[in-house]
Amino acid sequence: MRAIIAALLCFCACEGASAQAIPLRYGQAYSALRSIFALPLLVAEREGYFVREGLDFSMIPVPGGGERLIAALHDGTADISHVATPFLIQAALAGSDAVAIAAEFNNPVYSLVAKPENKTYADLKGKLIGVAAENGSITIAIRKLLALNGLRKEDFRTRFVDGTPDRLSCLTAGDCDAVPLGQPQDFVAMRRGYRLLGLSTDAVPEYLYTVTAARRSWAAANKDTVARYVRALSSAFKFIRDPAKHEDVLKTIVETTGFAEANAKLTLALYFEPERGILPKLGEINLKGMEQVIALMAEGETIKPPLPAAERFVDLQYLYAAGVQ
Repeated sequence: MRAIIAALLCFCACEGASAQAIPLRYGQAYSALRSIFALPLLVAEREGYFVREGLDFSMIPVPGGGERLIAALHDGTADISHVATPFLIQAALAGSDAVAIAAEFNNPVYSLVAKPENKTYADLKGKLIGVAAENGSITIAIRKLLALNGLRKEDFRTRFVDGTPDRLSCLTAGDCDAVPLGQPQDFVAMRRGYRLLGLSTDAVPEYLYTVTAARRSWAAANKDTVARYVRALSSAFKFIRDPAKHEDVLKTIVETTGFAEANAKLTLALYFEPERGILPKLGEINLKGMEQVIALMAEGETIKPPLPAAERFVDLQYLYAAGVQ
């Protein structure tokens, strides 16, 4: 009888704790829900860090591009959201009060992969390179990489090919002579004999790619909730970086992104062997990385001078409250 009573008391206590959890809705693009760019959030979920912080955390799929992720903060669909920094900057310049409250991914690695016969950058002269949006950060980084290796804009032709999977198809079909590829498609191409010429990070080593954003007004009214979220995210970054947790991180990547284990291992090696600063250490925001985003947007004529200060698009108080920044 005592055991039954104890069990009932425990059950009631657990139910009560669950009922008191603070709901937090996180907007995420369909394309990123189970991508490598969701790794910190997936780890935080699997390891129970949101629960530990007293949060009832849920991912809300948001159709459309980065603009929709900002709109989701304004129409009540989400409390916070994953968003690429150029979209956040454009929205803020247009009047949104959305700001970055934590970093999720720093500089993404895009591999410039070419047909086997293209052994050097010089071999790409007069060739066709499949690129992302002309004024986007990927294309600007790849153009910088090519320039560093002696190729001017007029030395090669380009074709817009949206998305890494389609750029891989362009390469393997023979239509493109070289393309920038993310993970795991770059590893897939190289296993098929295609040649790695260089990495986007060789040209743009410091960049703030994706952040967690919230409206200033909502965050100010929910300071404790935001600090709890930041602490959970910070714990996920610690977990990912812990060598003792390497196998667990691999398991998370394989089971949640659909990567083959070999590709998951190669991705982690690319990020950390050597350390390339791809992931924040604790979710801290690198203002120099935000400045680089602004500079590249200006170079791509997405925004015009006078250029805004990086501080305009971030609110560091929640990182300070969580002991991160």
